[in-house]
Amino acid sequence: MNISLVALIIVFVLFAVRRIGTLKLQMWQIMLFGALTVVVSRQITVHEALKSINLNVIFFLFAMFTIGEALDKSGYLAHVSYSFFRKAKNVDCLILLILMVMGGFSALLMNDTLAIIATPLVLYFGKKHRINPKLMLLALCFSVTIGSTLSPIGNPQNLLIALEGSIHNPFVVFLKYLALPTLINLLAAYGLLKLFYGSCFHKECLDHHKEPIIDRQLAFLCKVSLCLLIALIATKIALSFNAGKKIDIELTHIALIAASPIILFSKKRLALLKHIDWHTLIFFAAMFILMQSVWQTGFLQSVIGKSTLPMTSIAAILLTSTLASQLISNVPFVGLYLPILTHHGASLRAIMALASGSTIAGNLSILGAASNIIIIHNAERKGETLTFFEFARIGVPLTLINILVYWIFLSF
Repeated sequence: MNISLVALIIVFVLFAVRRIGTLKLQMWQIMLFGALTVVVSRQITVHEALKSINLNVIFFLFAMFTIGEALDKSGYLAHVSYSFFRKAKNVDCLILLILMVMGGFSALLMNDTLAIIATPLVLYFGKKHRINPKLMLLALCFSVTIGSTLSPIGNPQNLLIALEGSIHNPFVVFLKYLALPTLINLLAAYGLLKLFYGSCFHKECLDHHKEPIIDRQLAFLCKVSLCLLIALIATKIALSFNAGKKIDIELTHIALIAASPIILFSKKRLALLKHIDWHTLIFFAAMFILMQSVWQTGFLQSVIGKSTLPMTSIAAILLTSTLASQLISNVPFVGLYLPILTHHGASLRAIMALASGSTIAGNLSILGAASNIIIIHNAERKGETLTFFEFARIGVPLTLINILVYWIFLSF
């Protein structure tokens, strides 16, 4: 067997167990091991390895992580949250708003970014209004997972699909195919939370207070960055309807321009850059190298040619991506499956099935999405947590509903 394939199998196994004896491995470490293995063993040349790294993805993530870190450190997100949540007069309204507002933000800021900065916020709401913290954490997990499905920049796997899947007008395509089913699935999450945690939905009136801004200069730059981000996305969507002109704005350029006020003018730029999620950037660079090495073996192409399975059927894509993402994580799964779909000339509906299936995999179990791990890790630092069972008893039925909803909308 080719060393590239052996390295891929070892990486997948380590993703599933995440441990070697007492040593707990991080996903970026596992993927980096796979990439170094194929480079050192000369399965791929250094030149080919460097060429395989999609710098558009790397720079996009870098820019969005910078904005997210600034939003957190400035206190701006907690401050403006008052405008969104002050009308929630009871627990029902608050949970519904968390699902919708955080879901919407995750589509704009990327779910992993929002998982970092929103966890303290929902725990604050829970403590202040005497709401079960597990209910608040579950609402946040489901909102950032489902909501991120809506946009090509909502999560890393969607970004990968938008940049590598040759999708023209990605914002329009994602909204066209996934907007309505995503809204329905957010409402389904509310219904299941109400069903399982009904006793926590007390009827007391909630009183909200605006949180102070920690760093006013940084908060102002965050505001400018968010305005730029929204304006550029709106411009990109508007340009997509102008068939007479071939002017376009790349997703990477949108993110870099939006982050530029923070990078250029913040006095704390070095501290912000030091604390962004560099591990995720290493993970992506290593993943590109390993997947390119595997693709060069021709093994996948051979399997595709001999396979009798409906590789591009909506149902098969949804089920496979949801289940496989529990073992190998959704981003490397998409990196592996997307070339298969493009090789088959799959339809936009099939590619949207890959985006939605690999994303809602995060609702099935804690291990299904990095955002879940981030939320629980941050919650444990505050003295709260969610067990695997507490998550799965709602996540499993919710995922089944999610798959059914997306299958209906993408198949007919």
